[in-house]
Amino acid sequence: MPGWVTGVIATFVLSTASAYVFLRLRCKGTGSPFGPHARWWAGAVIVITAGVSTGLGVAAVAAGDHMGPAYIGLILPSGLWLAKVSTQRSRQWRDSQWGKRLDASLNFPLRRLDDGISEDLEQWCEARVQAVTKLPLRTSEAAQYYYSQVANRLKDRTELDELARWLGSIEHKTEILQLIRLDTTTDRLQAALQSHFSTSPLQKYLRDRARLAARLESDAQSELHLLLSSLYRLGYHKLLIFPARAQASAHIRRHPVP
Repeated sequence: MPGWVTGVIATFVLSTASAYVFLRLRCKGTGSPFGPHARWWAGAVIVITAGVSTGLGVAAVAAGDHMGPAYIGLILPSGLWLAKVSTQRSRQWRDSQWGKRLDASLNFPLRRLDDGISEDLEQWCEARVQAVTKLPLRTSEAAQYYYSQVANRLKDRTELDELARWLGSIEHKTEILQLIRLDTTTDRLQAALQSHFSTSPLQKYLRDRARLAARLESDAQSELHLLLSSLYRLGYHKLLIFPARAQASAHIRRHPVP
């Protein structure tokens, strides 16, 4: 095999690996680039980036720079990461000719990739929220189920505190729902509503408990969605849908292993 062919293949492989790494970095904190809706666009971005890198590597060889392909294969895919950094911090790199060309080449598939990530996030969260829509009193159990799986794995205290706030608010609303189901006194119900800033405004529904319960259910499920969104963005994409664990335990009890 001619040496230049080997060089082209090596540059393409190197660029593909580098593009994969930088794509992961770009999507960190937003979701998975390899979910059902996003994976095809993620593949397209990687292939386009590797193809452009390889083409420039061939041009470098033609110009007599034998180290060019290796540098290009490693450095060019970093544009995937720089594109995210530039959006968050600075757009100066786009003013350069290199930046404009890279942006023009990747803008469309990257935009579709971001759309796919958002669709996957929404679908993932909705499937888990829907699992408790008919079991409103178990919404707090579901929130605790998801929270407990990541609480000991998260190192960032700010992120953990945010998840804990969602969990606490969901548990509070579920407790009030339980009070309504038990037909508690108005005074006790009012005290429970006043005890948390998120439910204090709901005192106006005290005379219509059915409406109050509906509002509490809706708010608790919305907060569960927000908690799940945070988990998905943090990279926890494989959490089983509640009450999968409880169902699995029941199955084991009914069908013990001999």
